[in-house]
Amino acid sequence: MSLPEELGSILKAKGKTIATAESCTGGKVGDMITSVPGSSDYFLGGVVSYSNDAKVSLLGVDTGALKADGAVSEMVARQMADGARERFGADVGISTTGIAGPGGGSAEKPVGLVFVAASTSDMSLCRRHVFTGARDDIKTRSANAALALALELLANAK
Repeated sequence: MSLPEELGSILKAKGKTIATAESCTGGKVGDMITSVPGSSDYFLGGVVSYSNDAKVSLLGVDTGALKADGAVSEMVARQMADGARERFGADVGISTTGIAGPGGGSAEKPVGLVFVAASTSDMSLCRRHVFTGARDDIKTRSANAALALALELLANAK
């Protein structure tokens, strides 16, 4: 069973719904979820919030967090996941924010740095990754990491 199939199976079995907030993955997480037939039973929608303005206006990310930590940060990833969950009325929200490259990196935030987050109304998880490879490799690894984190969250959620 693929990761999107496994996630879908668990969401269906638990009667839960999911929504996405993506930046560096550009819609890949939503695409992976909707590759599974019947995903309309549990996938409510997603936002590709590439710009900081979109993160604020569409997901409710705090401008202070963006100024203090930058868009590629744990705080912003958590707020994006919460925003997707709340805006869509989903049980679970997942998010990705990072630097897919090949440019845009720095010593502090290198190409391949990605934060993925998952949240329910009761708990949230966030993981920091530094992936290597070409841009599409980083996007795919990030999307897989987001789906895996959602599975971890569902395994530990009430």
